[in-house]
Amino acid sequence: MQYDKLLNRTLAQLPPSGIRRFFDIANEMEEVISLSVGEPDFATPWHIRQAGIRNLEEGKTWYTPNAGLIALRQEISRYVQKETGVAYDPKTEVLVTVGGSEAIDLALRALINPGDEVLVPQPSFVCYDPLARLSGAVTVPLITKAQDGFRLTAEALRAAITPRTKVLVFPFPNNPTGAVMRREHLEQIADVLRGTDIVVLTDEIYSSLTYGDQPHVSIVSLPGMAERCLYINGFSKAFAMTGWRMGYLCGPAPLMKQIIKLHQFALMCAPTTAQHAAIEALRNGEDDVLHMRAEYDGRRRLIVDGLNRLGLTCFEPEGAFYVFPSVAVTGLSSEEFCTRLLQEQHVAVVPGPAFGACGEGFVRISYCYSIDHIREALRRIEIFLRSFR
Repeated sequence: MQYDKLLNRTLAQLPPSGIRRFFDIANEMEEVISLSVGEPDFATPWHIRQAGIRNLEEGKTWYTPNAGLIALRQEISRYVQKETGVAYDPKTEVLVTVGGSEAIDLALRALINPGDEVLVPQPSFVCYDPLARLSGAVTVPLITKAQDGFRLTAEALRAAITPRTKVLVFPFPNNPTGAVMRREHLEQIADVLRGTDIVVLTDEIYSSLTYGDQPHVSIVSLPGMAERCLYINGFSKAFAMTGWRMGYLCGPAPLMKQIIKLHQFALMCAPTTAQHAAIEALRNGEDDVLHMRAEYDGRRRLIVDGLNRLGLTCFEPEGAFYVFPSVAVTGLSSEEFCTRLLQEQHVAVVPGPAFGACGEGFVRISYCYSIDHIREALRRIEIFLRSFR
């Protein structure tokens, strides 16, 4: 059979994830220090694991309602209102998803008609552009720059909007740059969007992991924005629950009705055991989040200072757990830098262009690893850089 003729053409033309490519190569090598994947090195807190274990012991392993356990949706609604000030109806405006990734996919598929334009700030996580294109969208990159703190500017947004613009992806705090949008920046973005029919897909999976004196502010909290936003969050990063695959999507009931319908056809419901664990996380996990955030903050300071000392100019991230240093001083492309660093010093990081073409000249380094892990990686990077002096 000619399988290439059977495949979806858009899917066949998409390159594989640049993150996973380097991760897979590193997994086949010995004594590799991997700073390539954004997976917390903390185990899921014990009381959350206990809730999952108890659910299994009690045999509560049946399907849940399509939208998720009502107790979990109520806890999500309470948590989101506490964080954003927006009250979502747990019965009609909250959906439990299989990780934040499913929420992104569902939202885009529910909104996009062929030819609609989706605005995607870049650099940004690898899934937005491919999922939008698979939904039939034309994706329009919005380039963010280091001199602007890798924030989306109102000027760039305004210039990109056309009559075909349907969705603005809004991934802040940002992966890979660690950029955040403070209230004054959000107000400028909101001013551009008011009066349009553009839906904002705000992915706030790192909202609990911001640093400094200013707390995270969600764009849904600004006047007139909740009605045009789909709010995505989850448990993987803040609660160290990556393998549980727990996310959620909140939004206006007319949109959520159709998104839940799509979820019914695609997946039925999120894993039952993980939903019970997520209830415990929201009810009693705040101290765990604060502890892990403090640990990440110490690692952030260590790696930013270390990279700048080595001459790899590094924007100071204010959210998530990534740094995005420039490697221009080496004269290598991002791909060459990452390949040689892995081959010569067995340190795995990710080329910037994996997150958009404008990422050329940068690499993404994750600091959700132990202090010892990071120190050893910095030692090896220093040895590697000596050959360029």
